Amino acid sequence: MRNRYFMGIDTSNYTTSIALIDDMDNIILDLRKVLKVDKGKKGLRQQEAVFQHVNNFPELFNSIGEQIDFNNIYTVSCSHKPRNVKESYMPVFRVGRGQALIMSKVLKANYYEFSHQEGHIAAGIMYNELKDKSEFLSLHISGGTTELLLVNRKNSDFNIDIIGGTLDISIGQLIDRIGVEMGLNFPCGKEMDDMSKKGNVLELKIPISIKDDTWFNLSGLENYFKNLLHDDKLIAEDVLATFFNSISLYLIEIIVKASKIYGINSILITGGVAANSTIRKLLQKELNRVNISVYFPKIELCTDNAIGIAYLGKVKAFSR
Repeated sequence: MRNRYFMGIDTSNYTTSIALIDDMDNIILDLRKVLKVDKGKKGLRQQEAVFQHVNNFPELFNSIGEQIDFNNIYTVSCSHKPRNVKESYMPVFRVGRGQALIMSKVLKANYYEFSHQEGHIAAGIMYNELKDKSEFLSLHISGGTTELLLVNRKNSDFNIDIIGGTLDISIGQLIDRIGVEMGLNFPCGKEMDDMSKKGNVLELKIPISIKDDTWFNLSGLENYFKNLLHDDKLIAEDVLATFFNSISLYLIEIIVKASKIYGINSILITGGVAANSTIRKLLQKELNRVNISVYFPKIELCTDNAIGIAYLGKVKAFSR
């Protein structure tokens, strides 16, 4: 039997992605192009992101060259909206949906649609035992989202309920706002992570605002750490080490409470912020200590990608 490939396409707020996996979930192709954000800006407007996605696709497809036989593509899947609920919509996802639909028609391949959030979850479970679990918790922490989720799964179909998270800005927004305040280029997370590894956690009374067990606010934390950055007695590396430690404490507290409330002791941590070294280390250590099993995707699968979407297309094709 010839090799079969499963294509995924994702057009998020900040990355154009194309991926191919095979029958054994080997990654055959993982192409991504991060959208450009001018220095000093904190993000992109939707029309700016749409324009860049449209320009990125010819470049990405052209880079594939002749290394892939497109006739072997069995499914073409895309992320067509942020979340799997009726009212969820963002213009950026229309670009990827259009490309995927055209590709599927030209190749006479099966076509499937999933949400961007489902893609993140799928990329997080495809290489561990969570792919065999029908129920688990998931925490999606990224530039646009900080949501604690209750996930019920049957094959490629997810029923996802938001059971906690932030009530104001996301953790990713908080990180980038602090980074931009420091004069770093957006997105700032990777550079801040590297800097924080050189610092020590300060013994300070950090304002923690947990509401209703699993919900919290971050605006107070933003103002607190912006003030610390302008304190000449402190060095930036120590402030950042303390900053990421504080974020971790928020997350640990809501995860432990959710685990007790729902009686579930497995959690998947996804999204770009899940690549942060401090957050990965502390959550793994502290949650394991209270018998909660923590699963992180590989670092390269934390940030926006199309691999999870490709995987869901493969599962969908064989579960009909």
